[in-house]
Amino acid sequence: YAPNANQDEKKSRLFDLYQPKDDHSAPRPLIIWMHGGGFKFGTKEAKGIQLWSKTFAQRGYVCAAINYSLSKKDPLFNFNELQKSCYYAVQDLKMAFEYFRQHRTEYNIDPDKIILAGNSAGGVIAMQAAYGTNAELAKMAGITDANENQQGVLKAACVINFWGAIFDLDWLKNAHVPIVSVLGNRDNIVPLTHKSAPLYGGVGIQKQADVLGIPNKLKVFDGYSHELQKHFNPLFSANKATQKRLLEAGQFAADFLYNSLFK
Repeated sequence: YAPNANQDEKKSRLFDLYQPKDDHSAPRPLIIWMHGGGFKFGTKEAKGIQLWSKTFAQRGYVCAAINYSLSKKDPLFNFNELQKSCYYAVQDLKMAFEYFRQHRTEYNIDPDKIILAGNSAGGVIAMQAAYGTNAELAKMAGITDANENQQGVLKAACVINFWGAIFDLDWLKNAHVPIVSVLGNRDNIVPLTHKSAPLYGGVGIQKQADVLGIPNKLKVFDGYSHELQKHFNPLFSANKATQKRLLEAGQFAADFLYNSLFK
């Protein structure tokens, strides 16, 4: 999605496209999916991303699962590095967003219905891109070279936030994009709302969105942790029970999208 990327950047700018089979209907909504991994690990081929991309394509969406820039440092144990990593990942998402707008005819995309979606770090990227300006993100991360051509928020149609978060609830005043969030109430990786670090999860997002009149829905899986696992393990390959919960999260988001975009 970045044709001018150099050799070192190309791997970070690849995408996989999922479309309804033999589709000849009117332009479709696009979902841009972003994987988790703490801004250090992960790819567009993550099991959950493939699962959601395939099932949403079966529902009639075009889905683009994208790679984005990962940190060469240690964002998992350095919150400022995590914020910087998010800033650069958001820039990648903005490039992808513009790429798909420009290639909307080729991929049969409705440019007014582009949805930002992701799990964990991917959900964080989606929330920041929809609601945080470059200036705000750069200031938060201590970056002085904000992209002057991309100061505003992306004009997304909706955000699917699977166990992600936003850095500043005040940023929700910047736009009016519908948000659907899913999380486990025992998530000890991304807070449900606010703890010590400036990071607000799905519960905090819902409360502030309600105050601001932003359409939103929240589903909480009782007794489950990050990635809807019983006990979160980043090396864990989702078993059938976890996959069932991931599919349930997808169905919850699909119902919200239908009511937000088509009714």
